[in-house]
Order: sequence, then structure tokens, then C-alpha cells
Amino acid sequence: MKNPFKYKIDFLLVFLILVFAGISIATIYSSQTLLMEDMQTLYIKQATWYSVGLILAIIIMIIGNDSIYKNAWILYIVGVISLVLLLIFGDPINNAKCWFVIPGIGSIQPSEFMKIILIITLGSMIQSFNEQYPNPSTKNEFLFLLKVMVVVAIPSILTFLEPDTGVVLIYLLITIIMLYTSGIRIRWFSLGISIIGIAIASVLFVYFKDSNLFIKIFGTDFFLRVDRLLDWSNQSGYQLENGMSAIGAGGMLGSGFLKTPIYFPEPQTDFIFAVFANNFGFIGSALLLFLITIFDVRLIYLALKSKNQVSKYVISGILGMLIYQQLQNIGMTIGLFPITGITLPFISYGGSSLLSYMIMAGILLNISNETYKYKNS
Repeated sequence: MKNPFKYKIDFLLVFLILVFAGISIATIYSSQTLLMEDMQTLYIKQATWYSVGLILAIIIMIIGNDSIYKNAWILYIVGVISLVLLLIFGDPINNAKCWFVIPGIGSIQPSEFMKIILIITLGSMIQSFNEQYPNPSTKNEFLFLLKVMVVVAIPSILTFLEPDTGVVLIYLLITIIMLYTSGIRIRWFSLGISIIGIAIASVLFVYFKDSNLFIKIFGTDFFLRVDRLLDWSNQSGYQLENGMSAIGAGGMLGSGFLKTPIYFPEPQTDFIFAVFANNFGFIGSALLLFLITIFDVRLIYLALKSKNQVSKYVISGILGMLIYQQLQNIGMTIGLFPITGITLPFISYGGSSLLSYMIMAGILLNISNETYKYKNS
């Protein structure tokens, strides 16, 4: 266990997270003009989640990353069990079992924590494999990839059944990026991309050729999910059209605080960027994008400087997840990408997602501290 008094704080990361907290709380407060009466205090809840998240980050910093890495499989088992229990005992919300509802506290979404658990588990697996096989054969890599597929498939299937397709895509993206940074042969990626491409093409062929056959094979629920994903291709859909109108109405300097002129669903989560862009305009949006970029670049710097290989893999998984969610959330808000329900990290409202990001922040601050100690040893 680390001595917290010998800890070197990465002030840039801390500063950026605090700025994100202020932007998040202020934007959620501004979105209350679009929310129902029983949701008018979400900004207070977000401030509370940030406070709890800060405590979690400090706990992670005190525990240290080595202890977390050593217990990766225990965390994985706990995460999988939570997903199983969710399907059995979870309370359906909007026809989905994605949350445990805790009276007086709110809802907890296990899949959000599973993302960071998967990153830690894969990082430990990759490091163990590289230590065992410094010059792996094709057979060694194949068997390792089969093991990885099983580890990723279990939470992916459980999460898909909730259903939460967006998080499943994040699981897969995390896996691909971490495997790529591990130095595994490129041929496996070519093969994997080909298989995935054929599978997607086959599903879309049936979808466009015969919708009734598609429903018989995959079910109505999956049909509706694919249909929603494809809404963006012609920029159709009530949420997208109104969200884009709100962004356009912001102009250069914004419409002003609490003055979003048009309603669109989920302004506090999926479409929070539309609220921010409307309130603070193009200049405010550009500043937010600049801060997000600085945060991501800082993580790249930490990965390059870290001497701990597991930490390098963990950062690659975190960075890949964050960049995907940043691009996907902002892209879907302006009509570039399909609407998938992906939130904007550190900005969108959410208890479980925010807590998972703050846990990641604790891990990143540990890595930064280790890098600093190495430079000064």
C-alpha cells in the first residue's frame, strides 16, 4: 500500500478533471429547461457523484495499481457475476435491464464498471503472455487470442442481453486497441476485421433485403436497434433534428445560459453537447474540444513515459475508450455518426459512468506518480 504523503500529484490531469466537473454540472443545470419536473435536481446529483468519485479516486491512489493488477481476475469474476445478477434481478427501465435500482440512491449500471475491469484484466493477460512468450509462435498467439475472445465474449453476451449494444461495441474496441498495442502479429487483425466485415455485411443484407426475415432470425428488438443506428444516414429522427437545430441556434457566442430554444430528448446525457454548444456557441465548443484534446494528449504522454508495461496497455485501453466515446457522442449529436446512446465522458450526467471514469482517473494518477518517481530515482 502506498504512503499517500509521498504522492506526486499530476496537476494537469487534476485541473482538467475539475474543469470538466464544472462544465458538466453547469451544463446539466442549464438543461433543466428541457427536463421534467422530477429531474430538476440532476445537477446536484452530478455534483454528489463527482464528490463520491473523488473519494474513490483517492482510495485507488492509496491502494496502488500493483494491488489492482494482481487482483484483476477477482475483479473480472465480480464484474461478470454482477452482470448475471442484473439479468435476473435487475429492474426493467425502458424495456432494458441495465441498472440495479437502489432506493434513495439511484441506479447502478454494472456494465460501466465492467469496461474498466476488462481493461485491467486484458492488460494483465497481455503482460503475462509477453513474459511467458518473448518470441511467440503463431500457435502461441492463436491460443492466446482464443482465451481473450472467451474473456471478452462473456461480458459482451451478458451486456448485449440487457440490451446495451453501445457498451458491447466499447468492449470490442478496447480489446482491439489493447491487442494492437501488445505487438501481436498484424495478420490477426486482418483476419478479424475480415470476419467482422463479412458478418456485418450479411446482417445488413438481410435487413435491407427482407425485414420480416430479419425479424424472424434476429428478433424485433435487434431490428429496432439496427433501425435506430441507420437513422443518421439521412439525418432523420426527432432527437437528431432538434439537437442539430439547437447547436445551429447557438451561433458564434451561444444563446446564453438556460436559453436552449428547442426541446430534444436526453439533453443531460446523450445530447449534452447540444446543450453546451447552444449555450456557449462555436467558441465555447471549440474550447471544450481543446480541453478534451489536451486530456487525451496527456494520456498519450503518460503511456510513452511509463516503464510499467501493464500500465501502458491499461492506458491504451482507457484512451481508446475515451476517444471513441468522445468522437461518437459529439459525432452523433451533429449527425456524423449513428445515435447509439454513448455519453460524453466526464460531461454527461451519470452515476455509474462518472464513478467508473473517476476510478480510471485514480489509476491514471497512479501511473503518473510512478513515472515521476522513476524520473527522479
